[in-house]
Amino acid sequence: MEASTARSVVRARVGSGLAVTVLLLPFGAYGLARTGVLPEGTPIVVGLLSAIVGFVLLTALCEERVPFRHSSTHLTARTLTGERSVDLNRITTVRLLTTFSYNGAYRTLLVRDAHGVCLGITTERSRRKLRRAIEKADANAARGVPGPRVSRAARTHLGLAPERGLVVHTVLAFLLLTVSGSLYVVAVLRLGGQ
Repeated sequence: MEASTARSVVRARVGSGLAVTVLLLPFGAYGLARTGVLPEGTPIVVGLLSAIVGFVLLTALCEERVPFRHSSTHLTARTLTGERSVDLNRITTVRLLTTFSYNGAYRTLLVRDAHGVCLGITTERSRRKLRRAIEKADANAARGVPGPRVSRAARTHLGLAPERGLVVHTVLAFLLLTVSGSLYVVAVLRLGGQ
């Protein structure tokens, strides 16, 4: 089990590194355009393509895909970077990632265990398993055993907290995504000389 966990962590880091590299491509294109190797408008084209690919890739890297397996102590699923297995008895953090599309808000629960494996949970079956694991950890925390850090938005999405926490999270996620995307586009346009 330890070897597969180590491979999962390495694949996840390589995938994240690839996504960050894609987002940094316009800055490399800017350097090459300044030396005359590439045409002057190249950073703009590369930047806009990188923004689309990079942001989509970053959010989709660890999401569970079919087929997936559940046991009493593990959630195992295929992801873009290979198979990942999260130990439900050793969860360290649970966060809610909210992205947006034409259909509205899209939510993924990012679960990280003590081995450093992260899995993005999107299916109802996996959410039920995670909810039971958090309820068990909360019961143990009442007896003095430290439990995982679970964000308020993640608790709300799992049905473990009142609904109003999700509205604030959604608004903040939208603002963060809008501002960061706008700043990225502005930086790329400035690199391109516009």
